[in-house]
Amino acid sequence: MSTAASTSIPHIPSQRAVGLWLLAVAGLIVAMLAVGGLTRLTGSGLSITEWDPIVGAIPPLSHADWQAAFSKYQQIPQYRLENAGMTLEAFKGIFWWEWAHRFLGRAIGFAFLLPFLWFAATGAIGRKDWGRMLILFLLGGLQGFVGWWMVQSGLEVRVSVSQYRLAIHLGVAVLLLGAILWVGLEYLRGRPEGHVNKTTKIAGWFTVLVFVQMLLGALVAGLHAGLVYNTWPLMDGAVVPEGAFSDGWLSFSENPGLAQFDHRVVAYAVALFAWFFWSWLRTHSKPTLMVRRAANTVLAVTLAQVVLGVVTLLYQVPVALAALHQVVAALLFSAALWLTFELRRAQSFIA
Repeated sequence: MSTAASTSIPHIPSQRAVGLWLLAVAGLIVAMLAVGGLTRLTGSGLSITEWDPIVGAIPPLSHADWQAAFSKYQQIPQYRLENAGMTLEAFKGIFWWEWAHRFLGRAIGFAFLLPFLWFAATGAIGRKDWGRMLILFLLGGLQGFVGWWMVQSGLEVRVSVSQYRLAIHLGVAVLLLGAILWVGLEYLRGRPEGHVNKTTKIAGWFTVLVFVQMLLGALVAGLHAGLVYNTWPLMDGAVVPEGAFSDGWLSFSENPGLAQFDHRVVAYAVALFAWFFWSWLRTHSKPTLMVRRAANTVLAVTLAQVVLGVVTLLYQVPVALAALHQVVAALLFSAALWLTFELRRAQSFIA
């Protein structure tokens, strides 16, 4: 059985190169999530009020260019209501964060497109895979469009972007990360085949749970809910925050206290799920070496993320800790997807 499984691992060097390239792109997406988190945490996301995918890659090069960009920022509510009197030098500080975020997005596009063309021309990526590679590229383009759609929500009335659009923006990025990571693993480890068993489905549902938790985290970020109820395990002495359901069903996405409560509850669910699934794999199955490594990684990253989340909350969301919390969330999602992949590939070994 072990020999049969090992034959599915690709031994063609060019296929391994494709897999490593896709994992590198996935790493750039994680970096993109980190810079995006820092952009949000520093209040920089609305500093560039236009979207020009080509010319916008060039930052202001002269004092007049900077004044023109600053003048456009001064027309939006965030400047008038929160940053009135900001100096040009202070504006440059937030501008560079947003510019770096957009520039990294463009760089990821080139880091995907150019190697793909090379691998396709040399035959390392077969014609049968061109379609899904194109889908990955278009999903990346969609992410750029969604990012601008998110920014637009904060240019006319609001002083920050919509928490709904922020969650969608993050969600598309995580889906792109997962899709590229899965395809990369297929090129490195071989494409899983056969029926999906119960154990693999459980791992898949855990990955979905982590994804949902990340979306809840986006709602927390969009509502600035991490700045309230900075106590743990209770929320200022209560299990459920006061007035949590004051807006009815909209409270789940509009009330900062309830948004934080939901994020806490699902965090506990993720931690318990990771612990029990790890224990179950050890006692009720005969996992392969790679399954054990993936399961150990999931448990370790989950525990680190829970501790990091609590510390970030208690210290009232310092920028560095909050950004790290978002990066570790992406790593947990990636680890959960890796475990799902390894279980899917080695399901013949699982009871």
